[in-house]
Amino acid sequence: MYHASRWRLALNQAFLITWAIVSLLPLIWMFSASLQTNQEIYAGLKLIPTAPQWSNYSQAWSMSDFGTYFMNSLFYTVATVVGTILISSMAAFGFAWLKIPGKEIFYYAFLFLLMMPIPGQFVPLFLVLVKLGLADTRLGYVLVLINSSLAVSIFLLRGYMESVPKALEEAARIDGASTLMLYWRIMMPLCRPALATITIFTALSAWNELVLALIIFSDRSKLPVQAGLMIFQGTYLTRFDLMMAATTIATIPVILMYVVAQRSIIKSVMAGAVKG
Repeated sequence: MYHASRWRLALNQAFLITWAIVSLLPLIWMFSASLQTNQEIYAGLKLIPTAPQWSNYSQAWSMSDFGTYFMNSLFYTVATVVGTILISSMAAFGFAWLKIPGKEIFYYAFLFLLMMPIPGQFVPLFLVLVKLGLADTRLGYVLVLINSSLAVSIFLLRGYMESVPKALEEAARIDGASTLMLYWRIMMPLCRPALATITIFTALSAWNELVLALIIFSDRSKLPVQAGLMIFQGTYLTRFDLMMAATTIATIPVILMYVVAQRSIIKSVMAGAVKG
């Protein structure tokens, strides 16, 4: 039995290592190609550039206003994450801890309306933005992105907050804590793993969004980085070196976000798996 379990463990590890290599290979090739000349790329697959062309990144950044699109996405992502965390955490706190008549009915009705897919709301969303004077504005775009992230965020945070012992509230109330202090100084620190999970999911969704931006924005200078990649590809179709450099620039923030938040995501998963 002991040897069988060791062989099983070794096979599982070998499978996971192989899967990781296969998954990382496209990213490795993308980074490698971004440092090669166009001639090297056309010559065939090569993972190690002969002479790294770091100038590809500066060229990609300055061409077709790609740097502007990148900074737009950075702003949209940060604003969406901050707005989503603030609104969803306050809503989840109210649904989980405050005594509100009929809150269960309101909660599920609220989630039902928010869980409607964004593509099915394109026409009414655009009409609402036009009526409010927010069409072709950064604020209107960010508000729609926040709206699309609220349902899942509130659902996750409410479940996490409900698992916190009620004895903490009683102790805080005895010490004179107000409802706002209970939310900000007790609940928010305890929910850091869940907040990290929401942050990474919301950030990825906002960073990779494309279709909604093409509908809302008519001003090309306000488009996000994914639209910038599409424009870049159409303009420099045969310049694979610059295309790979631009794609690498757009991918780096996503990788950094995951690396920074991965420990908190694991803690959140483990906290959801074990209660009590």
